[in-house]
Amino acid sequence: MPKTSKSNNGKGGSAMTAEEAGVPNESAEYIKSLQNPDIVERVRCVIKDAHVFKLPPRPTSGGWRGADWRDEVWQGTVKVVERGEMTLVLLVDKSTGNIFAVCPIKDGAVDRCVDSSRYFVLRIENANGRHMFIGMAFNERNDAFDFNTSLEDAKREREAAKEPQVQLPDLPAKDYSIKEGEKIRVNIKNKIISGHGESGANAPKRPSKSSSTSKKVGGFLKPSSKDTPRRANEG
Repeated sequence: MPKTSKSNNGKGGSAMTAEEAGVPNESAEYIKSLQNPDIVERVRCVIKDAHVFKLPPRPTSGGWRGADWRDEVWQGTVKVVERGEMTLVLLVDKSTGNIFAVCPIKDGAVDRCVDSSRYFVLRIENANGRHMFIGMAFNERNDAFDFNTSLEDAKREREAAKEPQVQLPDLPAKDYSIKEGEKIRVNIKNKIISGHGESGANAPKRPSKSSSTSKKVGGFLKPSSKDTPRRANEG
């Protein structure tokens, strides 16, 4: 069962837990949900290389800037998962699979830096309501794109699920079956054309042999005499 991780930081220092790094850990609620076999977990995104930083004081204006981050405290895997009604960002140790921290997705839980699309700020909360912000960075823009797209897809699907479904009005059922004693009458006009019984202007014209041989037969051109192989006793 996953538990709070003890992982080396990105700078190769000594191992530390989330609490030692000053990160409130909400993994207990997530781990408790793992004990319920009826809850299905859906993994939306797995990114194997991410970096976590302790943030400096927030700038008074202009938003968070990744260029100001210097204190890296952890490096590992990021997962975006859904369990029941929860959408979470999990920070997971790459070697042991233990959870370093959990970020439940709520309004304002994830913010983007103003100077780089690869840098994000996560709001970590614990069961007592204490929260803090941590910095998270990816090595590649594609990883950042996948992470952001996973969060947007999860939000869009949940909002769509909350919308009331459009129900069609109940119309009285109509019985189209034929009742006893009823008959169906169909009028079909018959037109009989006989090739031998009609004459004059109404009689169908039959093509002459000369004209039929000069035209295409069955959609194919008549083969040329040059293409006909000569017999052995000829010529």
